[in-house]
Amino acid sequence: QVQLVESGGGLVQAGGSLRLSCAASGRTFSSNTMGWFRQAPGKERETVAAINWNSIRTYYTDSVKGRFTVSRDNAKNTVYLQMNSLKPEDTAVYYCAADLGPWSDYVAPRAPNYDYWGQGTQVTVSS
Repeated sequence: QVQLVESGGGLVQAGGSLRLSCAASGRTFSSNTMGWFRQAPGKERETVAAINWNSIRTYYTDSVKGRFTVSRDNAKNTVYLQMNSLKPEDTAVYYCAADLGPWSDYVAPRAPNYDYWGQGTQVTVSS
């Protein structure tokens, strides 16, 4: 059974940092694009960041550029999201996901394109 399990969420004050991890089991995703998404109450799921299989290509939504860093360790079948300078508007449930399709330099990562999803981890940033 394929599973993606996120961890590292929690409550942090504005300006603080968190590091999310997403560990995959049941199959390897070392050849696949991995993404991070978030969903706040009453809002649509939003793409946060994505990374291609060999970490050469990354994508960040504008609101997190310069603050968040996506990385991966294929040997551990794990992807990370380092979040610095957190803001209250970053509060959401964060999900990791795996895309079995090819990376595109022309189209931003979209949730419907992702094939496997984790259960999510809550990130709450207090002001």
